[in-house]
Amino acid sequence: MASHALPTAALSPRVHSLRDPAYLPYVLLRTAFTVAPIVFGLDKFFNLLTDWEGYLAPLLDRLLPGTGHQLMLLVGVVEVVAGVLAAGRPQIRGYVVAAWLAGIIVNLLLIPGFYDVALRDFGLLLAALALARLARAFRPAAPSAAQASAS
Repeated sequence: MASHALPTAALSPRVHSLRDPAYLPYVLLRTAFTVAPIVFGLDKFFNLLTDWEGYLAPLLDRLLPGTGHQLMLLVGVVEVVAGVLAAGRPQIRGYVVAAWLAGIIVNLLLIPGFYDVALRDFGLLLAALALARLARAFRPAAPSAAQASAS
């Protein structure tokens, strides 16, 4: 099996330009994975979008301490924090979101009739992995020696 090394230029940060065909998808994914967890996390406290406890597998509700409502409040806090963190480190955050979504998918697969939602969340998991990979290409450049000495 042949091994191909990536050129160094492929690993260096890319220019943040809408002319770069990969930059707009990066911005859209970063925005979506920042805003959506915050909105959904806050809604765990208000249940305006849906009754979130209905998405908790009865098996997990029995196994985990506290009530389903308390668990959903905890999930809401975690989602809001995760959304806020997305703005700072999407190259790490994408993998964290993918792991979080994997847990959600397992939970949904334990509930008969929620397989379509689990499949949708699998698509989101793939998008989170794409965000993590794109974020490596668009990470901020390290300051040059001239910039570092000027400050």
